[in-house]
Amino acid sequence: MGVSAGLVIALILFAVGIFIVIKGLLIVQQSEVMVIERLGSFHRTLESGIHVIIPFLDKPRAIQMIRYEKVGQEYKPIGSYEKRIDRRETVMDFPGQPVVTTDNVTVKINGALYYQIIDPVRAIYEIENMSQAVEVLAKTTLRSVVGKMELDKLFESRGEVNDAIQAAMEEPASKWGVKISRVEVQDITMPQEVEEAMRLQMAAERKRRATVTEANGERESQIAIAEGEKRAAILTAEGDKQAAILRAEGEQKSISLVLESLGDSDENKQTVVGYLLGQTYIKQLPNIAKDGERIFIPYESSALIGSMSMFRDVAGTPEVQEQTAREALRGGVTGGAAMS
Repeated sequence: MGVSAGLVIALILFAVGIFIVIKGLLIVQQSEVMVIERLGSFHRTLESGIHVIIPFLDKPRAIQMIRYEKVGQEYKPIGSYEKRIDRRETVMDFPGQPVVTTDNVTVKINGALYYQIIDPVRAIYEIENMSQAVEVLAKTTLRSVVGKMELDKLFESRGEVNDAIQAAMEEPASKWGVKISRVEVQDITMPQEVEEAMRLQMAAERKRRATVTEANGERESQIAIAEGEKRAAILTAEGDKQAAILRAEGEQKSISLVLESLGDSDENKQTVVGYLLGQTYIKQLPNIAKDGERIFIPYESSALIGSMSMFRDVAGTPEVQEQTAREALRGGVTGGAAMS
């Protein structure tokens, strides 16, 4: 009977020992931390691995966390107490907040906050509800930053808004052992009348840009056409100039050949000049009344007769000179025409 009582006591002690060992044995996962209190005071921090604590004396301290779950079109907060503190980066997608800009437009902004618990002891003992404090800080900072901007600037400078919110939150969050990784402004919802006004403004701006682009294209086209016409006129003038020079050189050559054949005397020079003037005069007679309604007969017929007499004087030279002059004139005129 005595043996049986001892055995029972031994078994009881063994069971109590097993219970204490099991109760005091803790396994902490990677990236997790546990804050241990002994008799209500902070004792130590358990990192990842296997640890043994004294049951009933040592107790893990839980941290309160708030997360949002989307139910339908609304976000519902869900609170929980967690003994294992996750040191990984956590995202908090808080619901849209009404914010008034400097131009008195009320917009609803939905943001996301990325944070990480760096010091678990501060996160527990320096603030009563760490996650709620971070959320409220993010909302108030968002209102403060956006409230200093106009609506148009808000859409253009989302990156600046994110950086400003993060910079404003870093100092107070560091006192709680929390690191603010980044803040993202997700959705910006405007009143319907403001959205309609912005849509009309955008359409007008696009129309203005199209008109300016069309006007610039038309102006460039006109400039190109004018440049082309200018270039063509310059080339035409250059061609006329070269043709006139070549014709003058041909006529000069013809005169030189005629003077060489007739002799370089003053009388012969006058005869050749009179011949050329008479030839030009005769060529211009059909053009005098070409565009008019009446036929014009020159009054100074003596000039025509004088020119005819000069033709006769040139033709009345000796046979050798006459043949030479004709060949010279024929070659000069033909050469001048070919050059022109």
